[in-house]
Amino acid sequence: MGEGKRMVKTVLMEKYSFNELEADFFLSHAKERIVKKRQIISHPEFIAKNRFFIVKGTFKSYVIDASGNYQVIALGIDGWDITDNLSYFNGLPGTMFIEALEDSVVLQLSDQNERLLKKQSHAYERIFSMLAERNCVFMERRIISCLSKSAEERYLNFAKNYPEYLSRVPQNAIASYLGMTSQYLSRIKNKQL
Repeated sequence: MGEGKRMVKTVLMEKYSFNELEADFFLSHAKERIVKKRQIISHPEFIAKNRFFIVKGTFKSYVIDASGNYQVIALGIDGWDITDNLSYFNGLPGTMFIEALEDSVVLQLSDQNERLLKKQSHAYERIFSMLAERNCVFMERRIISCLSKSAEERYLNFAKNYPEYLSRVPQNAIASYLGMTSQYLSRIKNKQL
């Protein structure tokens, strides 16, 4: 069993109360993958057939607008999962790119194996339900923040809630995620010093 699978096994047992057999069965359906910095693991037009559990590393999902600028949709770091949800859950062509921001280790779980696990036991249904709830809350919090807070407030909330991202995610990706230019984010950060 690779390092990534051992780490995830510990999380499954401690955080989700899996017994050892349940954790091993779950992990037997996932593939450990090394992803290099700047490697794209999902892209538009292709159907996303995998969910990626980030064991170690950072990722961004993004779209490219008509002007050729990228707009960050989501960021992921150790302990999170990432996929093109619209494509993965509905079997539609992908809408976004998912790119590693640093050398990373992921557990890749196919949609077919996820369905198999959910049929196997309520324990597996529970983990996927908890992940969906967490991701939904995270995205809703982001939308509300974008609609109701100033750029400075959005940055300060992000820095407070996700400090680990500040040192591991490039500033231009954070700026795009927060709905501002990198230059404007620099001004906000300089103002805070």
